[in-house]
Amino acid sequence: MFLSRQVELKYSMGPGNGTAVTEFVLDGFSGLTQRLQLFLSLVILLMYLTTVIGNATIIFLVCVDHHLQTPMYFFISNLAFLEIWFTSSTSIKLFVNLGFGRRTISLGTCFAQSYFYFALGCTEFVLLVVMSFDRYVAICQPLHYAAIMKPQLCIYLVVAAWVISLTLFSYRLVLLYQLTFCGSNKIHHFFCDNSPLFKLSCSDTSLLWKIDSVLVSFVILGSLCLTLASYMRILYCILHLPAASGRNKAFTTCSSHLTTLAIVYGSCIALYACPSGDVPLETNRTVALLNTVLYAFLNPFIYSLRNKTVIQALNKAIAHATMQLFHLLRCISGQRFH
Repeated sequence: MFLSRQVELKYSMGPGNGTAVTEFVLDGFSGLTQRLQLFLSLVILLMYLTTVIGNATIIFLVCVDHHLQTPMYFFISNLAFLEIWFTSSTSIKLFVNLGFGRRTISLGTCFAQSYFYFALGCTEFVLLVVMSFDRYVAICQPLHYAAIMKPQLCIYLVVAAWVISLTLFSYRLVLLYQLTFCGSNKIHHFFCDNSPLFKLSCSDTSLLWKIDSVLVSFVILGSLCLTLASYMRILYCILHLPAASGRNKAFTTCSSHLTTLAIVYGSCIALYACPSGDVPLETNRTVALLNTVLYAFLNPFIYSLRNKTVIQALNKAIAHATMQLFHLLRCISGQRFH
């Protein structure tokens, strides 16, 4: 207790009067009992490992199985790669915070976490738009699908999503490093989100607030409109399909996708598209958990691991690995007897 109190008061002399903060304390779940924090840390760890293993499995299957080497699974594998990094940007620190009580985070690490959280989130929104367009072409223009969704175009779209997002949010690092932090160093959140971080600054954050609000709202609402436009067009095409089996299959696929979209867009609109003062702190933390942990946890199951083609590829990979292991054990046992 004395050691943590000592760490919380770690400051250095600033250029003006008073002291400047050199590290923050993530104080989001400090009000929970130690037993409850430990239980929550184990849940977070289990969900994180499941997320990483599930997404890594999807990437592996798309790379080794030629049946999955299509534009749709190419985009899904990129989304899986993104989800690993997105959930890692917050979940690892959250687990260490809850499980070991190490709640401090340096200024540089905090700024980097904030940058990657928003930049990777923007990349995900762009990928969701691209994936909805891919499904639109596949369902509504199946005869032109191969001609439109060429491998080169798919690669260009994914590269553009990453480059635009990482570049677009690079301004955050520049502006964050120009801020001065003094007084309290407690961030009442489990990661370096914009609202609690800006409130600790002694500098004028009005410009950063305005840029953040406009840009984040534009990314969220703009991508939502484009995604919904694609799915509305898809719905129109599904209703005009001649075969009932085709309609049911398309409805099943789209409904699962819309479920994940409702989680991610609903949580982000509640957090960032509304004025910051309108969202209570407890609600902010709970909704942020849905966005950073639950959504990433559900993605592998909704987009891929419920798909028959993916399950067949997984069974084939497991059978092949089992056969290879069996042959290896036979060789080892044969060498022993000889």
